[in-house]
Amino acid sequence: MKNIAAKIRLLALEGIHAAGSGHTGGSLSIGEILSVLIFDQMNISPERPDDPDRDRLVLSKGHAAPAYYGALALRGFFPVEDMKYLRQAGSHLQGHPSMVKTKGVDMSTGSLGQGLSAACGMALAGIYHKKDYFVYCICGDGELQEGQIWEAAMTAAHYKLDHLILLVDHNRLQIDGRVEDIMGIESVAGKFRAFGWHTAEIDGHDIKAVKEAVLQAKQSIGHPSVIICNTVKGKGVSFMEDQAGWHGQAPDDEQYKQAVKELTEAL
Repeated sequence: MKNIAAKIRLLALEGIHAAGSGHTGGSLSIGEILSVLIFDQMNISPERPDDPDRDRLVLSKGHAAPAYYGALALRGFFPVEDMKYLRQAGSHLQGHPSMVKTKGVDMSTGSLGQGLSAACGMALAGIYHKKDYFVYCICGDGELQEGQIWEAAMTAAHYKLDHLILLVDHNRLQIDGRVEDIMGIESVAGKFRAFGWHTAEIDGHDIKAVKEAVLQAKQSIGHPSVIICNTVKGKGVSFMEDQAGWHGQAPDDEQYKQAVKELTEAL
C-alpha cells in the first residue's frame, strides 16, 4: 500500500510535469487515502465500471485529479501511459474529473463544496434502490469553508446516510495560504460531531490508520461518517511539503527530476 501511494504520486507528477500545469500539492497529500480506498476497501472493477452495485467515490476536491487518475490507472481502468496526456486537447484526462470522459470516475467535480452534496444523493439513491454500496467522498480542508458543505452535512445526518464516508484531506493549506488565516474551520471534528456524524481523526499518511478508520466507519449505524486525515501538502517531495505555493504549480525539469528521485526512494 505504501508503494502504491508512492506510485500514485509519481504518476500525478508525471502528468502535471508533462502538461506544464496542474495542482501538485493537494494531489500528493492524498496518496495513502486513494491507495486504501481504490486498492483495498472499495468494491470496484475495471471490467465492470458501471456496475450498479459498485462502491462510489466523489473527489470533491477535483483539482487533485492527477492523483485520482494515477490511482485509477494503476488499478487498471486505463493505461498508465495515458498520464502523459493530462490536460492535453482531446485527452480523456481533463484538468478536473469528468464522469463522461474518464472510465472509473463516478462524478464530475471541480467547483469546490459541491461534491459532498452529490455523494449524499448517491447514498440516498442507494437506500431508495435497496443497494448496499458505500459512497466515499474526499474533500479538502479549505473546501470546508463552503456553506454547501454544511448543508450537505445536515442532509446526511437527517437521512441517516450510514453508507456515506467523508475523508477530509486536512493539510491546513489552500491556494492563498494557511486555512486558519484565510477562514478558520476548527474544530473540524467538533463541528461534524455537532452535526450528528460518526467522527474519527487520524494520520492521513498512515496506511493502517486510514484502513482501520474506514473499517470502523463502515460499522456505523444510522450516522454518516467523517475521517479527518491530517496530511502534508506536497507529501513526499522535500521542497514541496507544507508550501502553499505548490498548490497549483507544475515543477520545471530540474524540480521534476529531484521530485522523482525522492519519491522513487520511497518505493
